[in-house]
Amino acid sequence: MDTTIRDMQEKDLPQVLALVKELAVYEKEPDAVIASINTYEQAFEQGVFEGMVMLYKDKIIGMMIYYMTFSTWKGKMLYLEDFIITEQHRNKGLGQQLFNSFLKKAREKEAILCKWQVLDWNTPAVQFYKKNAAILEKEWWNGKIFI
Repeated sequence: MDTTIRDMQEKDLPQVLALVKELAVYEKEPDAVIASINTYEQAFEQGVFEGMVMLYKDKIIGMMIYYMTFSTWKGKMLYLEDFIITEQHRNKGLGQQLFNSFLKKAREKEAILCKWQVLDWNTPAVQFYKKNAAILEKEWWNGKIFI
């Protein structure tokens, strides 16, 4: 497939939010996405997150949202918040292309570490990350508080 990967632009955000909702359905949390397009636009404008999109015939078929953060133990870290290829375009090597672009971006930003979460039951994703020599930690628990 002849695809293009580029940095996310504000005009992409409606399609990006639609992909996030598709990911939520896949992750068995269809009602969990409460962020609005206005939330996305404000956060993007403020530089809270960045991203990449993958296009095929001018349509976004994949995307990644990420942001810089800091590990007090390691240093600069690029955190991958969301990563999705639309269902009809999976298993064609496109996810690997997008992931490679993410790793390249991390190197450009001089990050020492990339980090993300993966659901333990998401076997295709777990296998994908293992294939990429990722370290999958099982001893740390996630904590969160809604404000």
